[in-house]
Formats: sequence, structure tokens, C-alpha cells
Amino acid sequence: MAPASFIPISNTVCVMDASGSLGSSLVRRLLQRGYIVHAAVQPHGELKGLKGLSNDHGNEKLKIYDCDLFDYHSILDALKGCSALFYNFELPYDQPVYDEYTVDTEVRAAQNVLEACAQLDTIDKVVFTSSAATILWREDRQSMLSDLDERHWSDVSFCRKFKLWHALSKTLAEKSAWALAMDRGISMVTINAGLLVGPDLTIRHPYLKGAAEMYQDGVLVTVDLSFLVDAHVHVFEDISTYGRYLCFNHVINRPDNAIKLAKILLPSTPVHAQSFQDDVKMIQQKISNEKLKKSIVEFESHPID
Repeated sequence: MAPASFIPISNTVCVMDASGSLGSSLVRRLLQRGYIVHAAVQPHGELKGLKGLSNDHGNEKLKIYDCDLFDYHSILDALKGCSALFYNFELPYDQPVYDEYTVDTEVRAAQNVLEACAQLDTIDKVVFTSSAATILWREDRQSMLSDLDERHWSDVSFCRKFKLWHALSKTLAEKSAWALAMDRGISMVTINAGLLVGPDLTIRHPYLKGAAEMYQDGVLVTVDLSFLVDAHVHVFEDISTYGRYLCFNHVINRPDNAIKLAKILLPSTPVHAQSFQDDVKMIQQKISNEKLKKSIVEFESHPID
């Protein structure tokens, strides 16, 4: 059966949190595609990514909401009248670093948002942004015969043991969201994104803890912002999408790839090939995003009349 476009109850969608690079880019793309967008941002959050798009500049299709993820009513206000939610957790501005306490924060936020969606009859679909880190970390990863993909989960005990707080936080938050979605009958898909490469990326990004091990295991993956945004819109508009989608468009498995990434992370530091591998042999890729690629190809090969 050919894929079909998703026909929502209304043309209004919510992007939460819309203050980061992904959220604000999603807002722009959805406006371009004709949607009415509720852009939910943390109280006193940055609006620089939405500059030039607000109602002050005559855009009647955009409404901006202050949304505290621990204030149930503010979540409901932002979602009111929306047929879909694009959810992306951004750390609170007063807590910018992942640690053991962040885990509970992110899990509770995901639970609050999914519970709010369950209370609204208008929400047809939730696109939940997660991370490839929810897939990568386990004791036996080097001995696995098959490639890692969205069928796999990071081992929470392993993450806790080695203080991989970002991976632990994302894994538990996504698992909590799936449990609620299944219990409440919410249609949800997740985008498990690789490391987002952009102007804000630095060596301090929490995804990068364990980067050397990821590189040696052939599972260090990155994603460009435009590709990530397109993936979100695709899994929303294609009615046949389901479950989890591992999303990346670059695999860092050669010294030249690693050098390029290192120069982005450490622009003022000289980086040499010897820093990564004495010989220039390619490391075997051990991760697959075939589910997403196949879905996109099938959807685009069956254009809607």
C-alpha cells in the first residue's frame, strides 16, 4: 500500500521547545508549508531563532507561548487547538549541563507533556525528538553481529555506571514517553537524532562524552539541521510512519571525517590525522538508518495527486 499524507483535524501544530536551533527551524519550515504554529518556549527563553517571525512583524500564523514544562496548565494552553505536537526537550537556562539530577527533570517533563496530549481530543500525532544516544550504549556493543538501529536501546545500568548522563536522561525520558503514549492511546513517533552539527556546537556538548569509543565502534553519527528538520516533517506528514527513526546523514568513521568534526569542535586547536588513527583505514560502520531512508524514498516515490 502506498504511503499517504497525514490529514490532521486542524492545520495548527505546536513546536515545544521552540527556542533552540531545531525548534526555531521547525517553526520556520512549518510556517513555510502553510501550518499555523504555536511556538512554545521556556519562560524568559531565548527568542533569537524566531526573530522576524513574530506577530509583531505581521505573521498571523505564528503564536508564541511561554510554556513551563512543570506547569501543566501552561502546556495545555500552548497545545489548545493543535492537531500535532513536535516535542524537543531543551535544558532549563539555569541548568545548562547534564548530570544525574537532569535525568529526573527530563523524564518528568516528558511525562507532563504526554499526559497533557492525552487530555486533548485534537492531538492526532506527537513527534518526539530523542537521541541516537538512546541506542548506542551497552556492554556488548563491540561483539554484536548486527548493526545498531532503532530496535536497540542503551542499557540504563551501563549509562549510569559510566556517568553517561545525556544518554541516560534521553533513554529514560523516551521510554517514559512511550509507556504513556501506549497507555493513553497517543499516536507517537520518535526521531532519534545523531549529534546536531551547527554553529552552536562545542566540545562541551554532552552527546560527545564517549566520542572516542563511538568513533572506534563505528557508531559516531552526526546530522545536519536541514536534514533533521526534513525528517521531522516527513514522519509527521506520512501517515504510515510508526515507532522510532534513527536519524543521521554523516558517519564519522574515517580520520578525515574525524578531523573535520574536531575542527568544528576546537576551531583554534591544530588537529592531525595521528590524533585519530595512525593508518588511514576506514572503520567499519556499525549503525544503520535504513528505516528512515526507506520511508522517505517510498513516500517521495508516491506523490499525492
